[in-house]
Amino acid sequence: MEGKTPINESLETLFSHLEKFLKTETVIGEPIVVGETTLIPIITVAFGCGGGGGGGKDEKGNDGMGTGVGVGAKISPDAIIVIKEDAVTMLPVKSRSNIEKLVSMVPEIVKKIKLKKEDKGCCTEDKNE
Repeated sequence: MEGKTPINESLETLFSHLEKFLKTETVIGEPIVVGETTLIPIITVAFGCGGGGGGGKDEKGNDGMGTGVGVGAKISPDAIIVIKEDAVTMLPVKSRSNIEKLVSMVPEIVKKIKLKKEDKGCCTEDKNE
């Protein structure tokens, strides 16, 4: 066989597309603005890939060839950077106490969002409910 084999072409295609996927956003997520608080997720990305190929003859003597490639990815959160006014805090997600701390901040954030919406004159709740 001369030149490129189907497995070489498949691997080149796989890695060229994978290279386009890898960028800074896969390490530091997009900022999420909630009221006056900004949350920035920090994540870990792990990739694995493999490929293989082979050839042979069937019972009639016909040549055959096959190739295959695959890729897998795992994305997991490591921490969240919380920016609130002039304070910057980093909360590791793997620590249970920090998850609880982050969850405990939610009511305050929701309250601020409601107050902002009321100040703008939208989304007022019916007090009779």
